[in-house]
Amino acid sequence: MARTVVDPLTRIEGHMRVEVEVTDGKVSDAWVSGTLWRGMELILQDRHPEDAFWVSQRICGVCPISHSHASAQSTEQALGITIPNNARIIRNLIEAAQYLHSHILWFYTLTALDYVNPINALSANIADTYALAEAAGTRVNDFGAVQKRLAAFAENGQLSIFTGHYFDHPGYVLPPELDLIATAHYLEALEMQAVAAEIIAVMSGKFPHPMTSIPGGTAFVPTESKLDDILFRFLKVKDFIDTALVPDTLAIAPYILGAASFGGGCGNFLSWGVFEAEDFDPYKRSLQRGFIESAKGLTSVEVGPQDVTEYVGHSWYDDKTTGLTPDKGMTEAKYEEYSTEGKYSWGKAARLKGLPAEVGPLSRMLVAYVNGQPDVTAIIDVALGALSKAAGTELPPTVLVSLLGRVAARNLEAAVVAKWSIDWVNELVGAIKGGDSSYFVTERASEGDGAGLWEAPRGSVGHWMSVKGGKIDNYQVVAPTTWDISPRDDQGILGPMEQALVGTPVIDPERPLEILQVAHSFDP
Repeated sequence: MARTVVDPLTRIEGHMRVEVEVTDGKVSDAWVSGTLWRGMELILQDRHPEDAFWVSQRICGVCPISHSHASAQSTEQALGITIPNNARIIRNLIEAAQYLHSHILWFYTLTALDYVNPINALSANIADTYALAEAAGTRVNDFGAVQKRLAAFAENGQLSIFTGHYFDHPGYVLPPELDLIATAHYLEALEMQAVAAEIIAVMSGKFPHPMTSIPGGTAFVPTESKLDDILFRFLKVKDFIDTALVPDTLAIAPYILGAASFGGGCGNFLSWGVFEAEDFDPYKRSLQRGFIESAKGLTSVEVGPQDVTEYVGHSWYDDKTTGLTPDKGMTEAKYEEYSTEGKYSWGKAARLKGLPAEVGPLSRMLVAYVNGQPDVTAIIDVALGALSKAAGTELPPTVLVSLLGRVAARNLEAAVVAKWSIDWVNELVGAIKGGDSSYFVTERASEGDGAGLWEAPRGSVGHWMSVKGGKIDNYQVVAPTTWDISPRDDQGILGPMEQALVGTPVIDPERPLEILQVAHSFDP
């Protein structure tokens, strides 16, 4: 038995430590630790409820839009506000642009190098690379020029942005031509992220940290020129997703089919739902609300804010705060030494109906799939067909409950959201041409309770607010990473990522590539 510690875990958005025990070549136990104290809830106490929109989005520099939208929704529910339809569509568009930015960023910049070896691309045959790109249906770049850039890096003894990886690890199994294709798209993805960010900047004033989706609606009033700018950029990003992100995913998958046999985690999946419907019913959102419990098969049940509890038996908080629902939650830090036998994380153990629950694109896509969402069903069935062909046997949807499924689901979701973004632009144009000029309402109460339950690209986000006498009396956040990097709860049940790590094969504990693959798949 060997202990392996990855601290800090890099290429993620926050601060995290992963410690595992490896027995007979597989992870036998795991501890995931959030190592940064935040305390944003305390900052918000006694402020005006509208301030939460500005402050709480600072929780995350990658998904601030989702936090701002969840915060605005909690304020609106607490103060009895219903936003105009135009504001609903605009928020959907801003959220969609963030999703596309985040998904491209996650796959190429944060995750691809767990599978793609740019050094191996130096030995690629250029003619064979073009032939492979055509056969895979992926976009063609100047692969010769990219190979020369890589060679220049290597000759200088500096790998620049590709520094610090286990590229001599036997887990890198792609042919050099596919490594070259993916590396070329890695570089192009940096530009596509910028295009998605431009969409957000047009509608939100800047990115990160938007300025327009304030409680009551939106401060963005579109013009024909701005809508043209937005549509042009959405189409550009959509083209990259359809011709690079998704084909690259399907081209890589046959070489890593082993990843379909581990990394599945707890098997419970939560989605609060995202992309608002006109009647604001969360079960009619484009990606619906629902909860899948593994013990009951792939079926989705209704869930709400009352089903969430947080435990701190293994977290650095006062024990009196354990087992509370967020509407009654408290944030009282109480640091003790790091101990895998005791407390080892700043993350609380979030539970849904008493169970650990994975959140993120895999959860959203599974909930939408079992609920029969047409676009999601179609693209998942195509992907399952491609995987089945590569495996030589028909694979059921449950194969998605794995490391491979988690990686694939996010990129498939990007294609679906990109398609919908064009529809929402057209819907907004139609509403404006129909004479709808309402974007913001000012009427509101001075106190009440609200819960904004939404979905960031990396998973379910909830903001709970209590307002008394025009000031915030209590504010609690259960962020996506809180769900996924949850430590053990008071009953000793491991969190979703911890469960996903258990059973993961590890070829070399000194170079735990497989640990990085599983951890990065959650985008913590």
